Amino acid sequence: MALNSGKVDAIIDDTAISEQGDDVEVTAGQDSGDVNSELEKSVMRKIDFWLVGFYSLVYVFRVIDSANYSNAAIINLENGTGIKKQLGLNPSQWAWTLSIFSYSYMIFEPSNTLAMKVFSPSRWMFVLILGWGISACSSSAAQDFKGMMCVRFAIGMAEAGFFPAVLYHMAFWYKPSEMPQRIAIFYSVGQLSPAVSGLLAYAVGFMDGIGGLAGWRWLFLIEGLPAIILSAVALWLPDYPETARMLTDKERAFLQDRLEDRAPTGKKGHWDFKSLKKLVKDPTLYTFSAYWICHGIGGFGVGTALPTVIYELGFTTTSNSQLMNIPPYVSAFLFLNVVGRLLHKKFIRPWTTAVAIESTIIVCYIILFTVHNAVVRYICLIVAVSCAGSAYPVIWSERIRVLEGTVASGLGIGWTNAMAQFSGIAGPHVFSTVFGPTYHVSYGICLAFLSVGIASILTTWLLVWRRDRKKKQAEHV
Repeated sequence: MALNSGKVDAIIDDTAISEQGDDVEVTAGQDSGDVNSELEKSVMRKIDFWLVGFYSLVYVFRVIDSANYSNAAIINLENGTGIKKQLGLNPSQWAWTLSIFSYSYMIFEPSNTLAMKVFSPSRWMFVLILGWGISACSSSAAQDFKGMMCVRFAIGMAEAGFFPAVLYHMAFWYKPSEMPQRIAIFYSVGQLSPAVSGLLAYAVGFMDGIGGLAGWRWLFLIEGLPAIILSAVALWLPDYPETARMLTDKERAFLQDRLEDRAPTGKKGHWDFKSLKKLVKDPTLYTFSAYWICHGIGGFGVGTALPTVIYELGFTTTSNSQLMNIPPYVSAFLFLNVVGRLLHKKFIRPWTTAVAIESTIIVCYIILFTVHNAVVRYICLIVAVSCAGSAYPVIWSERIRVLEGTVASGLGIGWTNAMAQFSGIAGPHVFSTVFGPTYHVSYGICLAFLSVGIASILTTWLLVWRRDRKKKQAEHV
């Protein structure tokens, strides 16, 4: 404090106070807002690099691992070295090797998010990524139906925790308003994976017979190696705002202050099991689950057999059909990023967007059900797959926002995402080759599920709206 001719100047907590006679002037520090803004940008860039950038890269290879099994169904069929022939699989057994993957997902996914908190995100991600990389490589050694069933179950068990754990991990770092665009970016990159998978399957098809291995065995071997490498990098992931070594004390304090009180926390020993009881009684748990199931079967179901469905349109050979799997997923990537940007700018709302997406898929399936022109059907498949891949990320931010507490958030995210695995369980049977090449029965079943899905999302919207209104009323009392 400096004294000069009755004038006192002081700086207190970035606030400048100037006092002279009876006049008191309080001027807020002009630079404080700019400093906080720059601090926020700097910190969020660091977090985005790992939680969006690194996870997106890993997600590409996670989806490739699962998507390439569908591509393997038609690889090198003309050479007589296809996977079904070499393993002696009939249509029913093939469908089971596809769906067993989703059974292990459903069993291990709900609780996987809490395991991440027990072992820390970096260590648990290391285990998951390494596990599915080794399992994916091992599938190249399968010799029969039983062997492939075991390996596919192991891949599903390892991959089950990844997607919900990523969303759960994000909830420790980001505000609900920051989630939609980041989820859209993360999820949309995964939508490119089946396109990359199609290119990889096309290229690997020319490796058939090299080293005495069939093309599909090379496919599984190659796709698992990147995951093994990336698992080591996962050990450097930042765990929680309270413990991140790459942040300064000031940055850690800043991140914790900006999050809501009900957000999950990484504090050791913080297990709010009371929130679990509240979760079970929450009707939105069941309406969200119904939507996830219905969209999984009705929207995503065709994705489990897309290479075969496109091949049976009668365009061309199996190799070129692999390339025709690329446009639907590239379109999904572009569409989801546009939607994510519009959501971030608040030009559109999650609930209305989800309903519009489901309605568009219904229109596409009606055309697929009634029109026989192969080009028109292919275009409808592109639109339907683009919309199907965008529905979940559009509404995920609302799902996470409704959850409260560490335990409820972990189990709620895991449980909800597990419901999506009905697409992998029912999809291969709904789109079995016995219904091809028209798949009228398949599209009819999907239409029924999508209709129920729209009813579920509208009901959930109403429940969440009522809850938000009650909270606002309580705040004003």
